[in-house]
Amino acid sequence: MLFSSVEKPPRLSEFEMEVPEERIAQNPSKKRDECKLMILDPKNQTLEHKKFHNIIDYMRKGDVLVMNNTKVYPARIYAWKEKSESKVEVFLLRELENDLWEAMVKPARKVRIGNKLIFGEGIACDVIDNTISGGRVLRFEYDVDSIYPFIDKNGMSPLPPYIKRESTEKDKENYQTVYASERGSVAAPTAGLHLTEDLMKKIEKKGIKLVYVTLHIGLGTFRPIMVEDLTRHQMDSEYYSVSSETASIINEAKEKRKKIIAVGTSTVRTLETVTVSGFQITGTRGWTDKFIYPPYKFKMVDSLITNFHQPKSTLMMMVSAFTTKDFLLEAYQEAIKKKYNFYSYGDAMIII
Repeated sequence: MLFSSVEKPPRLSEFEMEVPEERIAQNPSKKRDECKLMILDPKNQTLEHKKFHNIIDYMRKGDVLVMNNTKVYPARIYAWKEKSESKVEVFLLRELENDLWEAMVKPARKVRIGNKLIFGEGIACDVIDNTISGGRVLRFEYDVDSIYPFIDKNGMSPLPPYIKRESTEKDKENYQTVYASERGSVAAPTAGLHLTEDLMKKIEKKGIKLVYVTLHIGLGTFRPIMVEDLTRHQMDSEYYSVSSETASIINEAKEKRKKIIAVGTSTVRTLETVTVSGFQITGTRGWTDKFIYPPYKFKMVDSLITNFHQPKSTLMMMVSAFTTKDFLLEAYQEAIKKKYNFYSYGDAMIII
């Protein structure tokens, strides 16, 4: 009797590598589409080096470029505890329902259920509960029509922890894709930061269709994997939405054997979540905790544009599933040698 061998997932430690401190981008490229672009060809095991605006050369008429149009809101904001001078940093994670928010607070030990936090301009909140992840549930009260103008004006961009500086007003523009429209993320879909309006027009003019999905990226994107066995890691759930129009365009392209090119890992998660029988997707919305790691057979995505991610991160696992672990690690070493910049404000790659 013959038994087929089942490929086992790699162990977390197999993704260990050192990224030099000077290669971690602290600021974006001066011009979005002038950053470096590495072309990974897994079939031929080759690496090429271009500029991001050359990405159009790897797309053909009829292909579909899929982007995540989530919008980052300036989630880090400061308040004071009522009846004290204690300053509290509030990191707004997501709105649970009208005026009810999940948030992280710092210093957490000083913020307890029953406390009131004062933000100014007639805006305050009551701490009504704790969360299992160490956060707080806040109920806001205010005299204005909406809290969002206050957040937009006074909040700071929630830069990732590996960017070792305070966020500035400029980050509100830089840490946002040019096509962001659906508010809800505390982290940017960073692969999309390289696209400019001018480049998108050129791509469209070439006959490539541009469509959007929405996935609101949470703080879990930075949460490290704590288990050696990848099958035991639990992803945070994130909200997604795919319109029936987007689904129809993608399905039609698939039927014609055109390429579906995903901009970023959040777009991949969304598309692979909503893939139904065969190679079709459906317009829908919901929550996904899908964790993609090797071995994985991609059902919808043919090509991936992404950044250079933190070693041992869930993002790196997904990208390695799209090529191979060894080829990806080789590309990372080549990127270090060629002085590519890494992570959110860093350079890009396309896996063709």
